[in-house]
Amino acid sequence: MAKTKAAILGSGNIGTDLMIKLQERSQVLEPAMVVGIDPDSEGLSLARRRGVKTTHRGLQGLLEDEVFEEVEIVFDATSAAAHLEHAPILKRENKIVVDLTPAAVGPFVVPVANLEEHVDVSNVNMVTCGGQATIPVVWAVSQLTKVYYAEIVASIASKSAGPGTRANIDEFTVTTARGIEEVGGAEQGKAIIILNPAEPPLIMRDTVHVFFEEAPREEVMAAIEEVVAQVAEYVPGYRLVQPPVFESHLTEPLFIPGRGELRGTRVTVLLEVEGAGDYLPAYAGNLDIMTAAAQRMGELLVEASKG
Repeated sequence: MAKTKAAILGSGNIGTDLMIKLQERSQVLEPAMVVGIDPDSEGLSLARRRGVKTTHRGLQGLLEDEVFEEVEIVFDATSAAAHLEHAPILKRENKIVVDLTPAAVGPFVVPVANLEEHVDVSNVNMVTCGGQATIPVVWAVSQLTKVYYAEIVASIASKSAGPGTRANIDEFTVTTARGIEEVGGAEQGKAIIILNPAEPPLIMRDTVHVFFEEAPREEVMAAIEEVVAQVAEYVPGYRLVQPPVFESHLTEPLFIPGRGELRGTRVTVLLEVEGAGDYLPAYAGNLDIMTAAAQRMGELLVEASKG
């Protein structure tokens, strides 16, 4: 069966990693063009060496190329500001769009939580790398009990953060917090990102604090372990660093900014994401957690569009 042609906007770290994944791992999608704005970018050079058509004229270059008529799905791995410009143009052209920026034009998608809820939407948002890594844990707890508050800290190697990621820091925190609430099910969410300059670079680490109404700890533990296993099916380097740590605040309440004192239980979950090394080395798990989720979503959207 012929693969569906896809275009990738953005020739940085995320876009390049996604191109390699689609070429080597997808049975449904084929990268037909990689779009950039720097003719000398490493991503465009690698795409050409791998036989993928390129343009350095941005979205306009894609629109004017004959391959655009064959493209059914577009992955946007540029920046939040750029996607706000791209989204209405691609909608007008009736293209399916998977947004890997924090622009949040379309609904949030995290595969283990709501992969199939938005198959009829033309533009879906993959939240952020931190969101993809941590929201599954919050969602797992929220399926058992009320989650009052969830806070995540995502630490990624500075070398893995390209210009687009650096330009999106503010949007990262806002969009991830919204995803924690809208997909994760927390009443209130907070997100922090750290660009770690350590040498040699450290792999992606994520800390998740979930404060919830009392529930059987063994059930919460089992739900967290199960959701981690589900994410690891498409991101093999995703794992728990150690068993979740529980703290009871039933007798002594916990103070939550904006909420006051609440009684319940807090669980702290430590995660790490080792990358597959498709483009950058294994420390860049933040690329894998985004591009693997985007590939999975893109394949589902295309298959749904074909009935």
